[in-house]
Amino acid sequence: MYDDSPQARWEQRSEIPLGVGSLLFLFFYAVLVLAHDLPKAWRNACLVALFATWALFAVDYAVRWRLSGQRLRFVRTHWLDSLVLVLPLLRPLRIVKVYEAVQRRHGQPRFSLHARVISYATLSVMLLGFAGALAVYQQEHNAPDATILTFGDSLWWVCSTLSTVGYGDVTPVTPWGRVIATGLMACGLALLGAVTGSFSSWLLQVFAREDDVRPPGS
Repeated sequence: MYDDSPQARWEQRSEIPLGVGSLLFLFFYAVLVLAHDLPKAWRNACLVALFATWALFAVDYAVRWRLSGQRLRFVRTHWLDSLVLVLPLLRPLRIVKVYEAVQRRHGQPRFSLHARVISYATLSVMLLGFAGALAVYQQEHNAPDATILTFGDSLWWVCSTLSTVGYGDVTPVTPWGRVIATGLMACGLALLGAVTGSFSSWLLQVFAREDDVRPPGS
């Protein structure tokens, strides 16, 4: 059923601007972390832009909370949006909503829909991996006894972590680095589950439909 409520219309109109805001937030954060010799004026400008893009998420959250009419219940039922408000770099995790929509579909397999879920999950892994690499590098590269000394080390660590391989040649040593690592492990498992679950669901629907159309006794 098509949802024409004010909240649904707002979400449809704001999805693209907020997606662009997520990328801008990531860009300015990357500049602040990687550009060590950035002039103070440019650093301040990046900080202003960073907080401005975050403000977009705060406005969106406030509007949807107001339109929902749920008051404090909105925070519980929209926990992922509440988390994104605190950490805008986690916005790609909204792929979970797309995955839930796929799981509710019945009838003829819709490969294009499942393919979109896989594509979005792959993009989410890339964005979250890059953001996680930035955050870990910021915490680790100047820490005593650190093994993650360059951004390349951080990227390598993120790849091995998200893929659940975990070579262990480079690991976080700071408390915040390990907190970020825990979050990335959880995200990696969730997004990997979205990809494999969506593909498995599509295969099961295909095989079920073939059984339905197969002549008796064949």
